[in-house]
Amino acid sequence: MKVIFLKDVKGKGKKGEVKNVADGYAHNFLIKQGLAVEANNSNVSSLNAQKKKEEKEAAAELEEAKQLKETLEKLTLEFSTKAGEGGRLFGSITSKQIAEELKKAHDIKIDKRKIELSDAIRTLGYTKVPVKLHTEVSATLNVHVKEAN
Repeated sequence: MKVIFLKDVKGKGKKGEVKNVADGYAHNFLIKQGLAVEANNSNVSSLNAQKKKEEKEAAAELEEAKQLKETLEKLTLEFSTKAGEGGRLFGSITSKQIAEELKKAHDIKIDKRKIELSDAIRTLGYTKVPVKLHTEVSATLNVHVKEAN
């Protein structure tokens, strides 16, 4: 019997796949548990429509990420903080602070986990910080740390 998987089933199939399985397994387990539906014409056509919709959403998401990249690369975030001798900061600038400043100053909401800062910024000056916006799109944000008076 051909079924369309609605959820991932370990060892059998992934969500959205159409596979041939034993009749008893399909009726008594997969369909009963809501893990799959029978692959008739209407279910197959709705699966295809759903796949097209997901592709459109993914393309829109990618386009949005590209636009956000252009915006971010034009920005320079400025932080004022106390520093000691040799330009060393008392404390540091973290990805959380960068995300909060982006939200506050430019109304751009980015998750702090997307800001790929290997180690917190501990010196004065300009730093280029990579930001992962999408699986295919990364931006570089300029962060300027200056000494507070």
